[in-house]
Amino acid sequence: MKEKGGATLEQAYVSSITDEIFARIDGLSYKADCPLPLEDLRYLRFLHRDIHGSVLVGEMICHVCIVHDLIDIFKRLYQAGYPVEKIRLIDEYGADDEISMRDNNSSCFNFRFISHTRRISKHGLGLAVDVNPLYNPYVKTVAGRQVSEPATAAAYCERQRDFPYKLQKGDLCYRLFTEHGFLWGGDWTDRKDYQHFEVSDEMAAILGRRT
Repeated sequence: MKEKGGATLEQAYVSSITDEIFARIDGLSYKADCPLPLEDLRYLRFLHRDIHGSVLVGEMICHVCIVHDLIDIFKRLYQAGYPVEKIRLIDEYGADDEISMRDNNSSCFNFRFISHTRRISKHGLGLAVDVNPLYNPYVKTVAGRQVSEPATAAAYCERQRDFPYKLQKGDLCYRLFTEHGFLWGGDWTDRKDYQHFEVSDEMAAILGRRT
């Protein structure tokens, strides 16, 4: 597969955050109060396949320290035909996580603080990746009631069911991310985040102190 102009995408394309890329994220995923230096971020473009086997071009922004991990992970997912429906910059959704997740868009960087704190989230550092989020929701219990994020994912909270784009422990996506040292939100005990892979708190703290 080739881009316009003849450049191949069989190998992932990586770049710093150029002026052109920054224009796409300024005020959206890269908000005015983001203390993370642009030099710590990388833009990544690569191939992936959807459930029908169609070859698509994905775009992602991540922290520089995990860019080579993501190149390897998504290359191997592509080669194995593991389906990832959409990989677009979250800025195409106004940097709105709910809207992006409802469209089953896989993403990484989106600057934000953890609710009610001044701690930068793992996504805010470009150190967490959500994969096929509509079908692999974040699930928690609030006031005795199960809620999901995205809100449209209630049908996919029952993990005994079989459905497209389901991510589960032991599958290829899980194995590749955990082999590269990521932690899976599906292993959490107080809540479940089946879409979510992140670096450790220790690594995030080291990187966060640089901001």
